[in-house]
Amino acid sequence: MLESISLAIALLALVISAVTAWLTLFRRGTVRMTQPTVVFFGPDGGRPDRRSMAKVFLRTLLYATADRGQIIQSMFVVLRRDGEPQTFGIWVYGDRDHLLRGSGLYVGKEGVSSNHHFLLSDGVQYEFQAGTHHLEVFVATAHQTKPHRLWSLPIELTEEQATAIRKERAGVYFDWDPSRRRFDSHIDPHPAEPRALVRPLS
Repeated sequence: MLESISLAIALLALVISAVTAWLTLFRRGTVRMTQPTVVFFGPDGGRPDRRSMAKVFLRTLLYATADRGQIIQSMFVVLRRDGEPQTFGIWVYGDRDHLLRGSGLYVGKEGVSSNHHFLLSDGVQYEFQAGTHHLEVFVATAHQTKPHRLWSLPIELTEEQATAIRKERAGVYFDWDPSRRRFDSHIDPHPAEPRALVRPLS
């Protein structure tokens, strides 16, 4: 009887050790993101000798669901309006005084909170129009064969806001209201976010 109890305890300990090892050492988990506190549609800032580029900006926390963490290879957003997708594939992240071109970002279970700027490739032009924009955020890690969607939400852009972006180079901020669970928007004629256009060295 005592031998059976001892054997059962030993087997239980072995199972617990195996599960613990899998959770902490072997399981990769996935990358997730929190609800963005702010989303921005508008110009990147540009230069006097270059037309201002359209930009999507958001602030969020990225985190891994496993102890091992994940390495993000790329991150991008897709805006869909009337079924037409536009990919903002240039990813720049960081705070106001320290912006980096996104690549090889390690994300652990504690998470990484940062500003994320998404821009268009050279030569691609995009005009924000009034209507519902379905914003999707995608990420690809070093161990994934294809990107997966982190977050998606429809965002409404009014005619006044779209006109302000196109004609006045203003920006539109969408601030998340947790009590009402929705974004409140406002036009900023002088967007304060720093210019995030970062190009690789040739």
